[in-house]
Parts: sequence; structure tokens; C-alpha cells
Amino acid sequence: MNERRNPRIGVVSDSNLQRLALAQAVKGHGYELCFNTSPDRLDVSTLDAAEIEAWVVDMQDEDDEFLDRLLDHTAAPILFGLEEAPPQGARSYPRWERRVYVKLRDTVGEPFQEERLDVLQASEPEAAPVLLELPPELAAHDADTLEVVCVLAASLGGPAAVKEFLDSLPKGLPVAFVLAQHIDERMQETLSHVLVRHNGIPCKVAAAGDRLRSGEMLIAPVANEIDFGPAGDVIVRDIGWDGPYSPSIDQVIANVTRRFGDRSGALIFSGMGGDGAISGPLMQEAGGFVWAQTAATSACSSQPDSMRATGVVSFSGSPHELAAHLVEHVRQRIAALA
Repeated sequence: MNERRNPRIGVVSDSNLQRLALAQAVKGHGYELCFNTSPDRLDVSTLDAAEIEAWVVDMQDEDDEFLDRLLDHTAAPILFGLEEAPPQGARSYPRWERRVYVKLRDTVGEPFQEERLDVLQASEPEAAPVLLELPPELAAHDADTLEVVCVLAASLGGPAAVKEFLDSLPKGLPVAFVLAQHIDERMQETLSHVLVRHNGIPCKVAAAGDRLRSGEMLIAPVANEIDFGPAGDVIVRDIGWDGPYSPSIDQVIANVTRRFGDRSGALIFSGMGGDGAISGPLMQEAGGFVWAQTAATSACSSQPDSMRATGVVSFSGSPHELAAHLVEHVRQRIAALA
């Protein structure tokens, strides 16, 4: 049986900056970048030998000779008309990158992402996780008070990172968690068991009638958008998620921010693409925090790197370091309110 591979993409542009941005968008979403070149370096023999599912072509100067050569020597679809990429730190950049992804997805399909939950479920940690201590001032905190609502955002490689984070948390931390994980809908129930196998945190796929509670985690469903009422009660909307991803990390962050304001936070774990980078700045402006997993500890760093590029990430760390930072953040927050 042939090993499944992701669609192979060729990028051609006469602008160095545009080639760099397009290449990042292609690779960051999991497609295989086979060519990233200027038009003058693609001769007939190279085109004839190329095994490409789609070409992304952006020309600032007209080059009819190259276009004729490309059209005559490829059967793969060619994507034209992509606007110039804004600077990576600009607010408009994540939307531009998303449009590139949507065009690729609509042309060659979604990239292949394999989450081996069976392996994660069967594996045992090489060493017991270092369980953080609950600060004394948090032990007496009212468990019914939603002090912090934290979005855990993850994609490829995310389950292992989120599990390490959860395994590090002390019992009794007054934080409610919402997990937005890009995954096949059929795997969500398995995910809800795998993530809490060693830590025992109450966890389920969110449904109508559920409520955010301190020390517990709800998983955003794939099929339907969820929102939250004033007390953290789950509102299931009879619509799909906005945008190309399900569940939409951007929409989860936006909904949590709108409801909980400066009590909200987001932790961006390993993943492909840049989902979340549009709403991250909105959470920061509302007084919430945005942190991210380091590239070095991520199986795929595109997602945390994209959020870092927005300039709103105030802390980066390993999953364990993110857990420790959260405990201290909550301790300081409650001390300041006392």
C-alpha cells in the first residue's frame, strides 16, 4: 500500500517577499512545498518532470512567455489572483493566509493530518509528570466562582501537548477549560478519555445543558458552534463553525472573550495553520491573556508561531511551563482581588 502523502504545491512569483509569504502559508497548513521559485528558473524540462497537484502563481510584472510555458507543460490547476501579502505582524495577515488556505483546500483538498490517539492512549510517560502544588490562597477559593475561563487551542500534535499540560495541573485550580482541537468528529469521544487518563479532570464534549465549571474541561464539538451564557452555561447553535476549520479556534476565542472579558485566556498548543490568530488580539484588548507553546516543544509549530507573529503572546513555554505560569497567574489575580 502506498503511503498517503499531502498534496504537492509549487509556488512561483517574481517577488521574493511574496514567495516567502506564500511558501509559509503552504507549508504552515500541511501541504508539501515542492517548488518555491522565480519564473525564470522553471524551464520546460523541470516543468515536465514536476509532480505537482497545484501551482500558486503570483506575478507583479507581466511575463507572457513564462505563462505560456507553464500552461503548455502542466496539467495541474493554477491559482492566480492572490493579493499581495501584508506584513506578517499586521492584523490583516492571518485573514490573507486563511484565504490562501481556502483556495488550496477548494482546489486540492485538505491536507492529511493523523492523530494517533491509540498510541497516546496506550503509552505511559517515561517519568511521572511533575504535579504542581496548589498555592494555599487558592485552596480556600470558592469553587463555584468562574475566576478564569481558558481556551486550549490545538491541532496537529496538540493532544499530547494538552495532555502534558493537564497532567501538570494541581487539583482545585479555579479555572474552567474549553478545548478547541482540530480533529475528526468520530475521534472526539476518544479524545475526551485520552486527555484525562492520568489526571482525572472531568471532561466531555460540550452539549446543551452543560456548564463551565472550575477544574473541568469541555471540548468544543466539531459539528456545531457553541457559545456561553452569563454563568458559563453552554449554548449550542444550530449552525456550523464560521470559517474553514471545525471547530474554529478563532470563533471559540471570540465567544469566550465576548462573554468573560478580562477573565478569559487562551493557550495555543502545537498545530498546523494559523487558526486563532484573528481573535487573539481581541482577547488581549479585552484584558485576557494569550500564551503559546514554544516551537522547540511543538510537534508542529505553525499555529503557536502564527499567534506569536501577531505580537499578543506574552508568555511562551513548554506544556509544563504553561501550566506553572497559569497557576501563578491565577494566584496573583486572586491576591489582587482580595
